[in-house]
Amino acid sequence: MTAHPVSPILLDRSQAWQVIDAQRLGLAGLLDDLSGHEWQQPSLCGGWTVRDVAAHLTLQQLGARAAIAMMLRYRGDTDRAIRECACQRAAALSTGQIIAAIRAMTGSRRHNFGVTYRETLIDILVHAQDIAIPLGRRHPMPPEAAAAAVTRIWTMRWPPPFPASRTMQQFRITATDTAWAAGHGLQIQAPISAILLLSAGRLAALPQLAGDGAAELTARLRRRSSARRTG
Repeated sequence: MTAHPVSPILLDRSQAWQVIDAQRLGLAGLLDDLSGHEWQQPSLCGGWTVRDVAAHLTLQQLGARAAIAMMLRYRGDTDRAIRECACQRAAALSTGQIIAAIRAMTGSRRHNFGVTYRETLIDILVHAQDIAIPLGRRHPMPPEAAAAAVTRIWTMRWPPPFPASRTMQQFRITATDTAWAAGHGLQIQAPISAILLLSAGRLAALPQLAGDGAAELTARLRRRSSARRTG
């Protein structure tokens, strides 16, 4: 049995978009400061460079026609479609154009066809850290927004939930910096930002886990990641 997350801090649509806007502007400022070398560094998103992730974030407002055309082109392979489109975008746009495109979305309330604003929130929170963390840069994540994003990941049916989140639900995980807890099993404590990143499969956050179940969850997530790479 899976426990629903306990999170009294819920963002409504307007509040979520305010966070998305702030994250986009903050990330654009961070990208402005990067060297050419940093743009080519690996991100936390496996197989993607910082440039690829930034380019992906310019593709957050696809309408029905563009989304359907993309899926037809890649025969319904969503992961391949997302990866290839990001790489093509990264090659087609200059650094300045990528930054300008991210900044220009601020204030817009459009999101990709087939998903909700909640997925847009997850994308900007996680992908901003995909860029910042491996470069040793700080990009603050509001705990209440991270809690809302994790709650969405742990309860979503479509798009399909991240595999890592299903593994994590076998533990009782409690945030140390906001009122959020969920799951059953051995106890684990971590900042809500780390819980979000791990739920999205970013193992860089593993060192932030504490508690009786931390070692076991670490082992399980590493095994899952290794199996996915070799499978």
